[in-house]
Amino acid sequence: MTTSTTPDTFTSPASDAGIGLDVGIGLREAYAEVGDVELHYVEAGDGPLVVLLHGFPEFWYGWRQQIAPLVKAGFRVVAPDLRGYNLSSGPDGFASYTADKVAGDIRGLIRELGAESAMVVGHDWGGSVAWTLAMNHPEVVDRLVILNAAHPRKLNEGLHSPRQLLRSWYFFYFQFPGLPERRARRRHWRFFKRFLRDARPPYTAEELDRYVEAWSQPGAATAMIDYYRAAVRLGSKQELRPVAAPTLVIWGQGDRYLGPKLAEPHYEDVPNLDRVERLPDASHWVHHDEAERVNELLVDFLASGGGSHDGRHDVAA
Repeated sequence: MTTSTTPDTFTSPASDAGIGLDVGIGLREAYAEVGDVELHYVEAGDGPLVVLLHGFPEFWYGWRQQIAPLVKAGFRVVAPDLRGYNLSSGPDGFASYTADKVAGDIRGLIRELGAESAMVVGHDWGGSVAWTLAMNHPEVVDRLVILNAAHPRKLNEGLHSPRQLLRSWYFFYFQFPGLPERRARRRHWRFFKRFLRDARPPYTAEELDRYVEAWSQPGAATAMIDYYRAAVRLGSKQELRPVAAPTLVIWGQGDRYLGPKLAEPHYEDVPNLDRVERLPDASHWVHHDEAERVNELLVDFLASGGGSHDGRHDVAA
């Protein structure tokens, strides 16, 4: 079941043009029931379906600089909140946040949107989910774009390096029960804000207020951290299969959290890799730092494979 509000109408000030959103594109808010979760998402445009998957500690709003350019290039763009984030519901327990379960949500969302398949773009955790979706459900992924998210095999290899272990310290800090959530809420969410500190230009106070609003939703902080608990405790159970979809990797070379060696997946894992586009002046938040260049790369790559599976139809509420 999918329900929609009127265009440019949100429960929070998402329609403020002054904080990076182009309300002229007819941005719509909706919910979809997918399995045991209700996913909140925003949508705009008509044409081939592009699904944008955010990472930690963001939510759909992390794609605010990509939505309008993709719509103006002729795409139907959907940016969901992953399960547990912002206005999407989240089951209890870290075992509910494995990459395969979240990928199953996105498969269900694509079908709920009336499409057979989509072009999928993922950053950070959204990238991990996108890798898993392309491996587990190749029939729903036409083209794949990954932004600063290592392929699971490369990440596992990287975590054998002491330097990468230091970069990934938060994976292990987040294993403590309750402590990270309590720390996160202190001093107006300063801990979560610090993950965003490398962004250039820095996030504005208005943008950070939007993030604080999302983090403050009931249960959201625990759910966000449960992704890491699941990854460390259950991640090794994931079966790795070759990714059939044509794939573009975009990588901010100044990533504090993931070393540059993790950008390039193994050929046998991604035989249809188009290329790895490295942006030397971008941080982990590459889609924020180099929005114009990222948008050019997305439009060029997605347009070369779009149009085969729009599949749009009205879904009964």
